Formats: sequence, C-alpha cells, structure tokens
Amino acid sequence: MNFKKTFLPLFNPLSKDNPVIVQVLGICSALAVTAKMEPALVMTISVTAVLALANVIISLMRNTIPSSIRIIVQLVVVAALVVVVDQVLKAWNYEISKALSVFIGLIITNCIIMGRLEAFALNNRPWPAFLDGIGNGIGYGIILVIVSFFRELFGSGTLFGCQVFPQWWYDAGYQNNGMMILPPMALIVTACIIWAHRSFNKDLQE
Repeated sequence: MNFKKTFLPLFNPLSKDNPVIVQVLGICSALAVTAKMEPALVMTISVTAVLALANVIISLMRNTIPSSIRIIVQLVVVAALVVVVDQVLKAWNYEISKALSVFIGLIITNCIIMGRLEAFALNNRPWPAFLDGIGNGIGYGIILVIVSFFRELFGSGTLFGCQVFPQWWYDAGYQNNGMMILPPMALIVTACIIWAHRSFNKDLQE
C-alpha cells in the first residue's frame, strides 16, 4: 500500500488544494463567523463532521443513486446531518448555537460540501471519501481559525473571550481596531493569506 497515495485526500486540502485559499470556496462563512475564535472553531468542527459523514454515506450509496436525482439525495443526506449537528450544538452550548444562528443551517448549501460530494464521494470508496471529508474540513477550518485569530485579537483585544493585551496598554492610549470585526476585514485577511500562500507555492501562481 502506497502511504502517500492513500492519505493524499487527507493531506492535500491542508495546503496545496485548500478549499478556501486555493479553490476559493466557503468564503461566505469565513466572512460571517470569524469575528471571534470560538464560533469559528465550532463551525470548523461542525463542517468537518458533516462533510466526513456525508462523504461516507454518499460513497456507500454511489452505485444505487440515479444520476438524475443525485443532487437531491446529497441535499437530503447533508440536511439530515446538519439537523443532528444543530440539535447537538443547542444541547451542548446554546450560547454558541445562538451566535452561529442561521449559519449552521447554511452548512446544507456550503459549496465545499456539495463540491466534495459531487467530485469525490460519488467516484470513490468510503475510506478515501472519509479522508477527503476530514482533510477538506480541517483545511477549511485552518483558514477560519487564522482569520478569526487576527480579527478577534486586534478587533477586541481578546482570544476565546480572554483579554490578551494588558490593561496598561489601554490606559496608555491603545485602542482596539473596530474595523477588524467588520465583515470586509475578513475578506481582506483572507486575501492576505491567499497572497502569502501563493508566494510560497510557485506552482499555484498563474
């Protein structure tokens, strides 16, 4: 067994084929849930769980799904998983569930999930499909966490709600940058990550 080839679906989305900064998918949630690190981390876990399980289910059903209704079947599978995730989140941490509000439900139409189901799960066996789901979920989450780190740190002076900058900084005149918690800054920070990533990966440059 070729280890590198077997685990390529897991490791490739982490950098070389990252769904956000290379394929430019999932930008909407990067704009919406990255003002704080905790919602970004919870969204990462939620998307990874849904994507991995949906990939496995669609892969198991791939030979029995009529081509004409495959999108409908995929949506039903993803919707069912999202409902489960939403209920678990409400029971586990209702405050975060409220903070994420509609964005958990919008996982159903997340272009990363539908793209991986269509491009990978329908054409591969369950184990590679599972690895692909985990890899793309983590790759997506890495970007969300990085963006939320900078936005929360410089926008609110906190990380996971804990104050980072000492009080004497503020007493001396330091102020949090309120622009960092506005949605446009998520796009700007993501653009900076894309620029840095492509600067170190010459094969991705056009």
